[in-house]
Amino acid sequence: MTRLAVCGAAGRMGKTIIESCQADPAVTVTAAIEHAASPLLGRDAGEIAGIGALGVAIVSDVAAVKDQFDVLIDFTLAQAVLANLKQCRNTGRKMVIGTTGLDAAQKAEIQAASKDIAIVFAPNMSIGVNLVFKLAELAARVIGNSTDIEIIEAHHNQKQDAPSGTAIRMGEIIAGVLGRDLSKVAVYGREGQTGVRDPQAIGFESIRAGDIVGDHTVLFAGPGERIEITHRAHSRKTFANGAIRAAKWLMTRDTGLYDMQDVLGLRP
Repeated sequence: MTRLAVCGAAGRMGKTIIESCQADPAVTVTAAIEHAASPLLGRDAGEIAGIGALGVAIVSDVAAVKDQFDVLIDFTLAQAVLANLKQCRNTGRKMVIGTTGLDAAQKAEIQAASKDIAIVFAPNMSIGVNLVFKLAELAARVIGNSTDIEIIEAHHNQKQDAPSGTAIRMGEIIAGVLGRDLSKVAVYGREGQTGVRDPQAIGFESIRAGDIVGDHTVLFAGPGERIEITHRAHSRKTFANGAIRAAKWLMTRDTGLYDMQDVLGLRP
């Protein structure tokens, strides 16, 4: 049995993860964490998630429950992730990190911590999205240099970073296959007199509206035809189930930094 701590337990993803754990007999939620100003501290995490009492009170400090879990699942904000990472590293607890919007220095801290603990860090935990990563890689190898490449993503109006971490990862994969430096060829939106499109460019467009869970399309457009690879998430449960699968997989690892490609066995 894998014991899980859920950070951001009162948020939309946190509640979905707690709910999804009920359908998996191999995991159990044994700790729940929220920020120090949350009015829900002390409440039962199961009741907040709408599944009935679990006997797990929401706390504000990972250190207070450090002996009660094996893996911490974190879908919060960058600064919270780093604070939780420090606690997990100090106590030898594993982490699944689904938070996006981290900068290079913050990612370097995760890399450093992985020398001491096992971490799955992925911009998208969906199994379908990770299959799309492989399809985009294949398409880039076959037709990438003869097409214009655009990545279009849409999310709910509460998402705080753009482009999404998933879209950026798609761009990184494609750029890597084509030998391009994404930091030099990425184009984020267009306005005004932009001139003729640079054939080396990889474009990004972000939509923020309503309650869209997450849509991603990679477009390869060439002379006379185009290929679109699209994934649409209809429920946050797809991300929650992927995170739970990653947490169970981590129980076979002591240290190291991994992503969902490792979890799903999609590495070459």
